[in-house]
Amino acid sequence: MDWTFVYLMVGLKLPILALLWIVWWAVRSQPDVDGGDEGEGGAKDRPQEPPRPSPRRPRRGPHGDPPLPAPPRVRTVARARRTPSRH
Repeated sequence: MDWTFVYLMVGLKLPILALLWIVWWAVRSQPDVDGGDEGEGGAKDRPQEPPRPSPRRPRRGPHGDPPLPAPPRVRTVARARRTPSRH
């Protein structure tokens, strides 16, 4: 019998069994209904602040700069060059 076979068939099953045991333990555990001390930290029951209204214009760029204006329109007209005719 090869040690690699033993390792694969037995050694790698231990993490799977440990995972199954942890899941079983978590499912069977009872939820904590005790309120606990107030000085333990964690989330406190504070009244929720109303959400701030969104600004009228959305922020643009990393520093809230307004959007750049559109570049001026440039119309180019392609014209054929006239070459002097030789007669």
